[in-house]
Amino acid sequence: MNASFIAVVGGGPAGLLAAQHLAEAGCRVRVYEAQATVGRKFLVAGHGGFNLSNAEDMSRFASRYGPEESRFRDLLHHFSPAELRAWATGLGIETFVGTSGRVFPVAAHKPAELLRAWVARLGELGVEILTRHRWLGFAGTTGLRVCDESGGPEAARELVLEPAATILALGGASWAKTGSDGAWLPLVEQLGVAVASFAPANCGAEVAWSAFFKEKAGRAPLKNMALRVNDGPALRGEIMLTEYGLEGTPVYASTPQLRAALATGSPANLYLNLKPDLTPEALLAKLQQRRPGASLPDFLRKTLHLGPPVPTLLREAQPEAATLNPKALAALLQAVPIAVTGLRPLDEAISTAGGIAFAAVDEHLMLRQRPGTFVAGEMLDWEAPTGGYLLQGCFSTGAWVARGVLARLAVSG
Repeated sequence: MNASFIAVVGGGPAGLLAAQHLAEAGCRVRVYEAQATVGRKFLVAGHGGFNLSNAEDMSRFASRYGPEESRFRDLLHHFSPAELRAWATGLGIETFVGTSGRVFPVAAHKPAELLRAWVARLGELGVEILTRHRWLGFAGTTGLRVCDESGGPEAARELVLEPAATILALGGASWAKTGSDGAWLPLVEQLGVAVASFAPANCGAEVAWSAFFKEKAGRAPLKNMALRVNDGPALRGEIMLTEYGLEGTPVYASTPQLRAALATGSPANLYLNLKPDLTPEALLAKLQQRRPGASLPDFLRKTLHLGPPVPTLLREAQPEAATLNPKALAALLQAVPIAVTGLRPLDEAISTAGGIAFAAVDEHLMLRQRPGTFVAGEMLDWEAPTGGYLLQGCFSTGAWVARGVLARLAVSG
């Protein structure tokens, strides 16, 4: 096998797993990371519950990647959620499946502990991790330009590297403070690589609430409800009313549909079903029990267990809600219309859509415009909902490009 080294640019989960697989195959690997430490976005992702993957059926799992379902079916087959759990176990990190099917490390293991164990394993395998080394672009047909900033700004120096193969795993464009800022995009565009503009994914939706609503409702949760975009499928879960609009897992999962509607100028309407476990007939029967003159807020609280902020939300959506007849009120409760005016800024998004188009890479995720350079993780144009699908996608692409690199070196060597 080629004695030269393999360069991995980016120290997130995709890049580090690629580095591990290559080192385990006997390759000499160097990881170049612009930040002071690797895995910064990986750690931030663990703050809200370290959701590594999901245990749902594989066919359903692959469907979470939307237009790229077929491609991710192959990626997941190569490095599956079960293999991800086994990998964590190999680092001394036990995992469990939660009631929602999500896979987490057991409570005793924190994200930083997993990362420390992983970096230690990479060190044992001989992987060199060079932090404060910023990628500047390409050099010639196979080289890389890297700025070594490890000695401070005054001592920064440019290096030209000639690796046997390169893996780019620089992330998307959300949470720039972690180093995932998308600054690499013009560098690949210069090669003529097809890219899609970055757009927020898994983010909050903006709503033009009235001043009354903001003052009265504030920040409040809506539990056990269902949400749909226009005539799309309903998504169950909990959402949070905020001063700017809506947050929560069902909202995040709806961002592709919201983004598409907003981009075409079409209405981006969310409809909330506040009693999804009741049939329309059962809900109507309950509402018909309301006595003339009874306060709607009191009735909703006592009969349907819908307390604040529901009455305020109904008034926001339909000013005459308190005087609606039972049939109209039932229809409103199961389809509260909320007009979405936009999505939250890119840097607030959990993940991003956009990046390098799959048409620009071959079946091994190698750039067609630059043989020997592979791409993994969120640099590629794919998206998935939260729930373990994002991290699993990054890990699986990392494992996949490692195999592609090995196949290329075997041929060239």
